[in-house]
Amino acid sequence: MKLSRLLWPGLLALLFAAALLVSAPAHLLGRVLPPELVQMRGFEGTLWRGAAGQCLLRLPPGYLHLGAVRWSLAPLSLLTLAPRLTVESRWGDQLLSGELALRGLRDLDVADLEMQVSAALVQEFAPLAVDGQLSLQLRQLSLRDGLPQSAQGRLVWQQAGFQSANARIALGSYALDFSQPKGAALRGEVLTLSGPLQATGTAQLEDRHYDIDVLVQSDGALDPQLRQALSLMATPEGEGFRLRLAGDF
Repeated sequence: MKLSRLLWPGLLALLFAAALLVSAPAHLLGRVLPPELVQMRGFEGTLWRGAAGQCLLRLPPGYLHLGAVRWSLAPLSLLTLAPRLTVESRWGDQLLSGELALRGLRDLDVADLEMQVSAALVQEFAPLAVDGQLSLQLRQLSLRDGLPQSAQGRLVWQQAGFQSANARIALGSYALDFSQPKGAALRGEVLTLSGPLQATGTAQLEDRHYDIDVLVQSDGALDPQLRQALSLMATPEGEGFRLRLAGDF
C-alpha cells in the first residue's frame, strides 16, 4: 500500500516533466547553439521543432544572413552533448538545407547539405565584381577546431559573370570537386562546365596553409577590361593567365 502511494505521485511527476520537456519553447535553442557562431531572433514553435525569423551564421570574413530558418532537433542527441539538427532556410533565392551536429564551439559535423546563394555575395568579403549563382552540394564535412578534418562535395559557379566598367561579361559555368580523407589534406579540382573561358587547376588546404593553382584561357581574344582585371591577380602564360595563390590564414 505504501509503495502504491509513492508510485503514483512519482509517475505523475515524470509525466509532468515529460510534458514540460516536449513543450519546451523554441528560444531555448539559443542556449544550445554557440552564440559565437550562430545568432537567431524571432523564435516560434518548440525546441524540438521550431523556426526563427532571422538567422546569422558567423564566418571568418563576416556574417552570412540565412534569413528565416526552420529546424527539427533529435532529442536523444542532447544526451551525447552533440545536438543534431535538420535545418532548412530561405532568404529570397538563397536556400539551405542539411543536417548539422554541434560538437563544440569550433567542432561541427555536416551531412547532405545543399546551399544556393548569389555569387554577388563574394563582394561582401572580397573586392571582386562578379555575379552568377553559387551552389554547394556537401555530402559530408567534419570541422575540428575550426579546420576541416574530412570532406566530400562540389561547389558550382553557374552563369558566372564579370561586371566591367562598360558592361557585364559572361564567363561560363565552373565547378570545384573536393574531397578529404580523414587525416589527409583537403584537395579540389577546378573544372570548366561551359563558357568561353577555360579554367583548369587545383586547390589544396592543409591545416591553415592553402595553395591554389589555376590556369585561365580563352577560345578567342579576352575582353580588355577582363584581361586587365586578371593581370592584377594572375601572371600571363601563353594566351592565358595563371592564378597562383599560397599562404596561411
